[in-house]
Amino acid sequence: MNTRRSPDYLAGYPPALVHQVRTLIEQGGLADALRRRYPQGHAVRSDSALHDYVQALKAAHLRSAPPLAKVRFDNTLHVIRNALGTHTAISRVQGSRLQAKREIRIATLFRAAPEAFLRMIVVHELAHLRVREHDK
Repeated sequence: MNTRRSPDYLAGYPPALVHQVRTLIEQGGLADALRRRYPQGHAVRSDSALHDYVQALKAAHLRSAPPLAKVRFDNTLHVIRNALGTHTAISRVQGSRLQAKREIRIATLFRAAPEAFLRMIVVHELAHLRVREHDK
């Protein structure tokens, strides 16, 4: 039987913080702690609003990065087993050249998450425009 381990999103954080979060999870208090810390939501609810939000961040911080063809919420991304967001480059032949169309997809869960979480995921996916591979 092949059991797949879920990604450890806390792997890069200090051990004391990881212990604190794991304790909150075991006690069932993580959701309440996050609601107290981040009480405000955001107004990014549609794919077009997400596109505008991402383009504004890209324009402010990554002006020379390649353009994005599509930005959208994706309800097929499973947060625990797969990813919080994805960045893909789809290559298409146009004449004698290859043209890469870049797409960012964000898990639908972040429609209702605090703005700080949405921004974290968007910034991470935008960083892939510069650095494609994951590392610390």
